[in-house]
Amino acid sequence: MSTDDQYGGGEVGGTGQTRTRFPEPSDPYAPPRRTPRGLITVVGVVVLLIAAIAFANQSNTPENPPTTDKPPTATNPTAPTGVPPVDDKSSGVPSGFPQDQQGAQSAASNYAVVLGSDGMFNPARRRVIVDAVSDDSTKTKLQSGFDADYSPGLLSQIGLTKDGFAPTGSTFVSRTVPAGTKIKSFSNGNASVEVWCIGMFGLTGEKSTRPVTSGWFTISLTLKWNGSDWKVLETAQRDGPTPVTGDDPVSASDEIGRAVTEFGGFTYAR
Repeated sequence: MSTDDQYGGGEVGGTGQTRTRFPEPSDPYAPPRRTPRGLITVVGVVVLLIAAIAFANQSNTPENPPTTDKPPTATNPTAPTGVPPVDDKSSGVPSGFPQDQQGAQSAASNYAVVLGSDGMFNPARRRVIVDAVSDDSTKTKLQSGFDADYSPGLLSQIGLTKDGFAPTGSTFVSRTVPAGTKIKSFSNGNASVEVWCIGMFGLTGEKSTRPVTSGWFTISLTLKWNGSDWKVLETAQRDGPTPVTGDDPVSASDEIGRAVTEFGGFTYAR
């Protein structure tokens, strides 16, 4: 979780022809043909009755026993997949992920979110976060490393107080949103997961010298199964992959500030 980048920056084709069927020529002055409605009605009822009897007999054969199951619901091909999210939390951080590849990916996604949050800039809150996500064997090392990364000098450079708060009239933004995950390795209670993310960082306000900007990066997390959950052994970060920037107009600083306050961040990701 380095902060260097945030503060330095069969073929389809054929003729395509359509064949049009025109009505048969007729004498416009001839008297209209009468339709034997009674005969049509009788024939229609008989056909429907025969079809119903055949369907009932087919449905009740041993090969097709009666069933009360509802037909499967069509699935949106772009819908998220996987089991429902976990219900447990440790110090506000989701916990209790299953011991499988999906569980490791979910854990890594959640840990990326919280490790990239504004809470990491507050010393007390940072210690709680790192304590909740790290393995006992590396907890002290991770705490020391993050304390060094989020030093008082860095906070001052950003424009924050020593406790990581924004000055009066400004809103501090630091939010990480996972875009996808990838298992690099998975064996013997260890997992290496990469989380592709987009992040927002900066200070709102007319006098801010560090306006809120967005960036793409990938967080690599080495996880260990401790008997009940996945925990972090190591973290690293690199830039990208970064898409081409769109043509959306840039929002005003106060609009960004309101959005960050009004739109709550997600605490769970597949």
